[in-house]
Amino acid sequence: MRASPAWDRLYQTAESQAGMFTLSQAKACGYSAQHLQKHLRAGRILRIQRGIYRLTQFPASEHEELVAFWLWSNRAGAFSHETSLFLHDLSDVLPAKVHMTVPTAWLARRLRVPAGLILHHADLSAADRTWVEVVPVTTAQRAITECLLAHVAPELTEQAIRQAKQRGVISREAGRNLSNQLRRSLSSSA
Repeated sequence: MRASPAWDRLYQTAESQAGMFTLSQAKACGYSAQHLQKHLRAGRILRIQRGIYRLTQFPASEHEELVAFWLWSNRAGAFSHETSLFLHDLSDVLPAKVHMTVPTAWLARRLRVPAGLILHHADLSAADRTWVEVVPVTTAQRAITECLLAHVAPELTEQAIRQAKQRGVISREAGRNLSNQLRRSLSSSA
């Protein structure tokens, strides 16, 4: 027997995701594709991208586009690299594209990656992940390491290390190790 649509359940699901939900989440709340079409026509929901919707009664949020990317990843990804530094407010980095790390098993998938999203593949441990507002991100230390390995502008990486140490986000020892790694990277590329 098919569950009848439960607007309250759908609302609760969307509430923790900046007002957004996926088609599979809607189906779990009893909504068929036809139900969603009816709500789209009535203006109660908006289609953000394929399979991702937003309740219109929710106010726009600052990181709304990031939530949509995270839902696209089936909530498996975490924002990383420069995007993580930006979300942690470390350095003056302003990423031109959104960086997300997804599990290595995704290498075998044929994906239609949304415009503006750069995927990286790694199996992140729970210790490498944290949350900034409503989205998962790599920890500050992991983000700095990712930026070192990706050869992000050294002055931004150095600034991120300094700010992370000052705020107590990373230990002094970790900061020293990252600074040494940055110096070695610069000397080997010279």
